[in-house]
Amino acid sequence: MKAVLFDLDGTLFDTAPDFVVVLNQLRHQEQLPPLAEENIRAAVSNGARGMVTLAFALGEDDPGFDDLHQRFLNLYLNHLAVKTVLFPGIETLLHTLAENSIAWGIVTNKPEAYTLPLLSAFAHLPPPGAVVCPDHVRDRKPHPEAVLLACTQIGCDPREAIYAGDHPRDIEAGRAAGMPTIACSYGYIGTDVDVTDWNADHRISSANEIWPLLQTHYLQRP
Repeated sequence: MKAVLFDLDGTLFDTAPDFVVVLNQLRHQEQLPPLAEENIRAAVSNGARGMVTLAFALGEDDPGFDDLHQRFLNLYLNHLAVKTVLFPGIETLLHTLAENSIAWGIVTNKPEAYTLPLLSAFAHLPPPGAVVCPDHVRDRKPHPEAVLLACTQIGCDPREAIYAGDHPRDIEAGRAAGMPTIACSYGYIGTDVDVTDWNADHRISSANEIWPLLQTHYLQRP
């Protein structure tokens, strides 16, 4: 095992608190009451468009959707890392990986314009060996192109890496790239979702489980 790749929102970072603020700011501008935090959290993995759909019951082809979507993104850009935190166990894990000469990287559908400023707010972390956003590929997840590009940047074979994410598209992308996968049930998953349906190689309920999992299955020494 030479690398651990992560999805960003819902796997590495708990970005939902900032999205809650921003989406409800937008609703306030439209004279609508705030949505409950738990409803917004469950929609974060659907991206900005999914959250706008949730907040305004609009489809992407409906009049007014594009305007609301752009206003949402503008608000978020000014509220990127105010309340965002690392999920419990992630910081320790990243330092442990670095101490053991195992690279880590990010493969996300979050555009670079939002990903890089967010990472800069957490510059105390060991530097990632790869950061792949949809801007860098032709086909975003669940296509494996971004995962394979991360492996190229790190300099490892896909079979020497593992991908962790909180959405079926993460697992699909990792499997299509030929690497083992970890379904993170602590992420932004609806109450009606069963992660066992994703066919991931491993399932965890806390990031604290990742290092023991790697030791047990991938880092055994003869």
